Amino acid sequence: MQPLWSPSAKRIEKTQITSFQKSLEEKFQRSFSSYEELHRFSVEENELFWTHLMDFYGVLYVGSLEPVCTDQGFSKYGWFPNVSLNFAENLLAKGAPDQCALHFIHESGKQSKISYSELKCDVARLQGSLRGLINPGDVLACYMPNIPETVISMLAASSLGGVFTSTSCDFGVEGVVDRFGQSRPKVLVTVSSYQYNGKVHSLIPKLKEIAEKLDFIEKIVVLDFLENGDDLSELDSSIFTSWQDFLSDESVLDYYRVPFSDPQYIMYSSGTTGRPKCIVHSVGGTLLQHLKELGLHTDLTSEKSILYFTTCGWMMWNWLVSSLAFGARVCLYEGSPGLPSLGEFFEIIKREEINIFGTSPKFLKALQDSDYINRDPLDHFETLLSTGAPLLPEQYDYIYHFLKKDICVSSIAGGTDVIGCFMLGNPNLPVYKGEIQCLGLGMDVAAFNDSGVAVIGEEGELVCRKSFPSRPIYFLGDEDGERIKEAYFNKYPNVWHHGDFIQITPRGGVLVYGRSDATLNPGGVRIGTAEIYRQTELLPWITDSLCVGRAVDGDVEVVLFIKLAPGKELTDAHIAEVKGAIKEGTTPRHVPRHVWAVTDIPYTRSGKKMELAISRILSKRPLQNIEAVANPECLEEYEKYQ
Repeated sequence: MQPLWSPSAKRIEKTQITSFQKSLEEKFQRSFSSYEELHRFSVEENELFWTHLMDFYGVLYVGSLEPVCTDQGFSKYGWFPNVSLNFAENLLAKGAPDQCALHFIHESGKQSKISYSELKCDVARLQGSLRGLINPGDVLACYMPNIPETVISMLAASSLGGVFTSTSCDFGVEGVVDRFGQSRPKVLVTVSSYQYNGKVHSLIPKLKEIAEKLDFIEKIVVLDFLENGDDLSELDSSIFTSWQDFLSDESVLDYYRVPFSDPQYIMYSSGTTGRPKCIVHSVGGTLLQHLKELGLHTDLTSEKSILYFTTCGWMMWNWLVSSLAFGARVCLYEGSPGLPSLGEFFEIIKREEINIFGTSPKFLKALQDSDYINRDPLDHFETLLSTGAPLLPEQYDYIYHFLKKDICVSSIAGGTDVIGCFMLGNPNLPVYKGEIQCLGLGMDVAAFNDSGVAVIGEEGELVCRKSFPSRPIYFLGDEDGERIKEAYFNKYPNVWHHGDFIQITPRGGVLVYGRSDATLNPGGVRIGTAEIYRQTELLPWITDSLCVGRAVDGDVEVVLFIKLAPGKELTDAHIAEVKGAIKEGTTPRHVPRHVWAVTDIPYTRSGKKMELAISRILSKRPLQNIEAVANPECLEEYEKYQ
């Protein structure tokens, strides 16, 4: 197979991963002739790798780097136990005072820019107000849009050694209570109203209910984000205060350094089988993982800008904000990408000279379906990132044929569980159709077959055989560690089992087939749902699809749900066509037993198809965390297929 894109020698020479490799070779008297050799070193000599990464990026810390890790077997988190540092200090250390730090873009067209000096001033003012309320280990939560004040809140809490957690404004009361009721923030920062797809939504009724149900919150700070003059008089003034009234006049920003393994973020799983798991990530582990992924694998620098389309309820928000550590221009987009059109949203890349743009396969599919074609050179646009689901081979074709030819398409994959990636892009490697470019440095990733043996060129379970700094430190409410053990370590002793079904190709790329717990097993043959989606995506009369397994008489039958294009009806001819396409493009085992039309496909709020939720509905098992579903109104329709 020929690559779709290969980097020029000039580009390779200038990348950070090239500089990093040269510095390793010089310091340790090594020679790496390929990325494969560099990756092998990073996992076989992982302590040297992570220590050198700290030095390469000038991480600010106090203490000793020895020992590096006491946790090689995933027994108990043990990275850099004698190091103390501050997350906010490292994110704000390199930006030039006049350089744009946060570039805010709203769906309405409103924009604003905050320099690094202004950002530090804003963080200092909020820090002064939080001092005494937020101490090391205390939690500050944001129920916020993707706006600069959300970033300022995170940095202010982190500067004091506090812990940050967030969710987006489109969550209902129960979704907020399910999450913050477990993480128990002392301070909640929110907005009085927000806008999405042109419609204004007031949060004031929700905030009153949240305050009653989460009575441990000591202060709720409300920002009039839309500047509507929202009336806060009906809110309890002993708990609620406005953002402007809350801010202090403090101008000096202090940093409280905490142990490397102290909590930085509380993230939430998006499952529908109960309350979300509260996954706690460390200060140092999060910082190192993001420096590696953004710097080495994405080639972000202080001269570049990055925009990732995300909400602050998805881990990609946390990942994006870490771009500040490079002194880069970080673009925050808030609102619907479809207002006024998907094409107009993509035009932001041209208008604002974005260097690195991140999105999801779902957005790219919608952009393709809208027949958008870019006809401009976009010389500054160098990397397109995609995550949330496997990027299908045909989507690579669309990008290279209709968006830009000379671009590094980096499909990346990991998850909230690791607040980062196992598989990533690489600006020094070619891009092959349908493949993630490489395994992440420092991540001892393998595909295990049914016998627990690592295989190449075969499908298997995604595992990581050695500990890594961004592994979660614990789950909230899991004092004996049994829940975290059950989540990741029950299948293979002392090996991280992630729950994805992958294939590592002979050239070192990765194919992702979807969640292994959603894998279909008709007749005992294991099938990844992504293989089926690759076929349905080719049919113009199908807007979206979802494939699940349904247990019948001790076996599993494949069921395909289809969302039809406007004006289309599911006919016998359509069913024959889609079955024929799946049979021709895969195997007869992949052909669905049933093909049914539905009005919508359920997604999580981070853009993942909810195969397991529909599997539970078909087997008449309850869904308890409906707030994880972005469009829960569509679920009832599936009950008739039980």
